[in-house]
Amino acid sequence: MGGWRDMSAEALEDQYSPSRWSPRLDRDTIIDAHLAVTAAGTERARASAQTSLHVPYGKGDGEKLDIYFPTDHSGTFPVLVYIHGGYWQCLSKDESGFAAPPLVSQGVAVVAVGYDTAPRGHMDTMVLQVRRSLAFLVEQYPEIRGIYLCGHSAGAHLAAMVLFTDWTEFHVVPDIKGAVLVSGVYDLEPILHTYVNDALNMSREVAQRNSPMRHVAPAVPAACEVLVVVAQHDSPEFRRQSQEYSQALRAAGWSVSLLDLASVDHFDVIEKLSENSYILTQVILNMISRA
Repeated sequence: MGGWRDMSAEALEDQYSPSRWSPRLDRDTIIDAHLAVTAAGTERARASAQTSLHVPYGKGDGEKLDIYFPTDHSGTFPVLVYIHGGYWQCLSKDESGFAAPPLVSQGVAVVAVGYDTAPRGHMDTMVLQVRRSLAFLVEQYPEIRGIYLCGHSAGAHLAAMVLFTDWTEFHVVPDIKGAVLVSGVYDLEPILHTYVNDALNMSREVAQRNSPMRHVAPAVPAACEVLVVVAQHDSPEFRRQSQEYSQALRAAGWSVSLLDLASVDHFDVIEKLSENSYILTQVILNMISRA
């Protein structure tokens, strides 16, 4: 699998630096631009939707949810659980509501999950927190009718880890009907050899334990639909990871599609979820409507 093992340290750093691959903006401005776009979109979403913000699902400072309710939530409703990126060390739920308006207008609740990013949060902790957030949602909101995971970048990794959860210890089994994994990393081992691990401080054992690629289980009859999304201007390594992970799921019997989106990079591939007409917005709504 590992062409990455033959790369120089410098080449590997480049491959796992998404800001270096966008044709729109240079690497020094694109992350600031991404923060500005997602923060502004979240502000608009909070102003236009009925919300419950900073709902604690645990005792930790980072263990909070922002919930954007659908326009009519008098009955049951599906929920999209959004798990933010930021290489497990930046961003937060507070910039993660930008995708809510097109969804809440169609009867879908959106939940932005907060978790303890590094260096405060350890990789094992982040995975556990996201799993616990889902168990909390199911217990606290019985009106939820089906859960759809959506994660971007590091959030796609965390969403993929949720798919392989032994729910017996949580005493509840979330009804996960779909997962949309956008520009994710599914094998953490290459990360060990890059700047990204400076804050994460993962050992090889931790990276392997938390690599979805290493824990692909055979699909059970109730297994959800999985959509693996990659951007045209993601790096070759990000694109390889998405392709190989989707292939591994398919080989294990999962219902999986790989969506390769043209003319977007690692950042606007997710930013555009604020737009009704964006292809990925429509694909997500179609996935939910089919259930």
